[in-house]
Amino acid sequence: MSHGETIESAGSGTRVICSTEQVEFAGFEFTGRQSFGVQFHPEVYHSTDGRQLLQNFVMDICGCTGDWTPASYIDETVVGLRQQLGNDTVIMGLSGGVDSSVAAELIHRAIGDRLQCIFVDNGLLRKNEFQEVLESYRDMGLNVKGVDAKEDFYAALKGIADPEQKRKAIGKAFIEVFDREAGRFEEARWLGQGTIYPDVIESVSATGGPSQTIKSHHNVGGLPGFMKLKVVEPLRALFKDEVRRVGRALGIKESILERHPFPGPGLGIRILGDITPGKVALLQEVDAIWIGHLRSAGLYGEVWQAGAMLLPVQSVGVMGDERTYEQAVALRAVNSTDGMTADWSRLPHDFLARVSNDIINKVKGVNRVVYDISSKPPATIEWE
Repeated sequence: MSHGETIESAGSGTRVICSTEQVEFAGFEFTGRQSFGVQFHPEVYHSTDGRQLLQNFVMDICGCTGDWTPASYIDETVVGLRQQLGNDTVIMGLSGGVDSSVAAELIHRAIGDRLQCIFVDNGLLRKNEFQEVLESYRDMGLNVKGVDAKEDFYAALKGIADPEQKRKAIGKAFIEVFDREAGRFEEARWLGQGTIYPDVIESVSATGGPSQTIKSHHNVGGLPGFMKLKVVEPLRALFKDEVRRVGRALGIKESILERHPFPGPGLGIRILGDITPGKVALLQEVDAIWIGHLRSAGLYGEVWQAGAMLLPVQSVGVMGDERTYEQAVALRAVNSTDGMTADWSRLPHDFLARVSNDIINKVKGVNRVVYDISSKPPATIEWE
């Protein structure tokens, strides 16, 4: 459904069953059949009574029993993966996030050590994240190799400022690095990915209709032909909150499951404009202070996702008795259930003041901090 269009007539053989002041055909049924249409998004968390509408349809009309559980999903998925993969080897690029971690654990349950994992340092991760995440994966019992590819990504991004071009450059560099490393596993026939349903929705027009691609996701859209690998995506039908439920049923540590979502292109889409190692280092320090304060104040778990953005803006400031002309950064924190919609987090003003002062006092090159109070829609969670 496109938000710029509306139904003018439901046609013959239909009956309108709900309307709003602006939309006459908000809901309708086809007489004589158990078929219904709605011109809104009942699946979105903020839709009024959307859950009730879906429950009525699925339970009362379709006759489903509602006995799905994360445990049953795990059992069915593991059986399905064993049938799908047979005795083949799977390679998987891990990101450190919830999705790839849960997907890896499911595949590992199905085929054991025939899953070979690669964790790439693209130079766009959070401060100290590479080593910390690598150790977490090894604690999970996964076969994982860490690859330092920072220079490959910085070279691929040099001089690129356009957001979509940056995403594509990062994706292309990842494929090249991953292909180089995957070549060491000649027996591999499959590529495992942590794709979830919102990735699919935002990357393509699902029906070929007028809804647009919002942004390219690095793990959606297939592989270049030269990789000769088939794709296995055990989470493709799940939303983020469902992935976490499955992860808990798998026994994955809360330190992994509690991690805020982090974009595949990393800080590359939180630095507006071109990417340099110096900008990355600056933003890593800002981000570490921001996330550290959220944790120490007990607010990290109250926020769905948080991050810092380096703006292509300099502003005048005063440090001591001197005039400064330095960078501005934006702090972002949102609350959401599935990432499809999000509202900005109402954090205490005193807390934000402490964070701002700490960043400006400790991070050389930053003299202004702003807080993003935009919701999705119309804004997106990431700035690029």
